[in-house]
Amino acid sequence: MHNIGYRSYDGPRLGRAYARRSLFAQSLRGAYGLGRSAKSKVLPMILFGVMCVPALIMVAVAVTTKLNDLPVEYTRYAVIMQAVIGLFLAGQAPQSVSRDLRFKTVPLYFSRPIERVDYVVAKFAAMASALFILTASPLLILYIGSLLAKMDFSDQTAGLAQGLVSVALLSVLFGGIGLVLAAFTPRRGFGVAAVIAVLTISYGAVTTLQGIAWATENLGAVKWLGLFSPITLVDGVQTAFLGATTSFPGESGPGAGPGALYLLTALALIAGSYAVLMSRYRRVGL
Repeated sequence: MHNIGYRSYDGPRLGRAYARRSLFAQSLRGAYGLGRSAKSKVLPMILFGVMCVPALIMVAVAVTTKLNDLPVEYTRYAVIMQAVIGLFLAGQAPQSVSRDLRFKTVPLYFSRPIERVDYVVAKFAAMASALFILTASPLLILYIGSLLAKMDFSDQTAGLAQGLVSVALLSVLFGGIGLVLAAFTPRRGFGVAAVIAVLTISYGAVTTLQGIAWATENLGAVKWLGLFSPITLVDGVQTAFLGATTSFPGESGPGAGPGALYLLTALALIAGSYAVLMSRYRRVGL
C-alpha cells in the first residue's frame, strides 16, 4: 500500500452549534449582499435606504418645526412601507434557499455535522433577523429624532417598544412565508414572483373586500377579512394589543376578542411555515 501522506485531523471539532451559527451569520450577511459581489449589494442596500429615508425626512421636519408628536406612529410605519418590505423579502428569500436547491448543495450541508433542523432554524432565524433590521432601523431613527425634538421621553419610549414588538412579529411571519414559497422552486425568478404575488394579491383582495364591506355597512366583516392577508394580520394584532391605529376602513380594527384570533392565526402561520420547511428538507436533503 502506497502512503500518499494524508494525516488524520487531531484538532478541536466545533460541532453542530458552531455550524448552525456560521450558517446563520452567512445567511444574514448574504441577505444584504455582504461577502458577495457588488451587484448583489445593490438591491438590498437601496431598499434599506428607501425604508430609512422617509424616517429621516420626518425627523428633519419634526426638529425644524418643533412638533410635539411624530407625523407617523411607530406601529404604522411598517404598514405604510409594506411594499418595500415585500420587495426585500421577494429578493432575499430565494437568494437564501433557492440557490442551495438549484446547485444541489443541500446534501452537502446535511453530510455532517449539521442536521435538517439546524439548517431550517438557521435560515429561518437569518431571514427574520434581516427583516427585523430592515423594519426596526427606521423606528430607531424616528426615536432618536423625537428625542432631539424634545418630545416626551416616556411616550416615545413606549411607542418605540410597541413598534419593535410589531415589527418583530412581522419579521418572523413574513420570513417564514417567504422561505416556504422560495423553498419549493430552485429558480430564483419563480421564487421572487411567488413571494410578490402572494403578498400583493392577498393584501389587494383583502383591502378591496374590506372596502366593499364598509361601503355596504357590513362592519363585522371588515374585522374578519383581515385574517386573510399577512400584513393585515399584523395590523390587527397591533391594533388589538399594542394600541395602534388600524388601517382598516373606518378604523374599525379588531378588539381584544377578535385580536386573540388574529394573534393565534399569525402564530399558527409561523409554526406551519416551520413545519413545511422541515418537511420540505426531509426530502431534498437525501
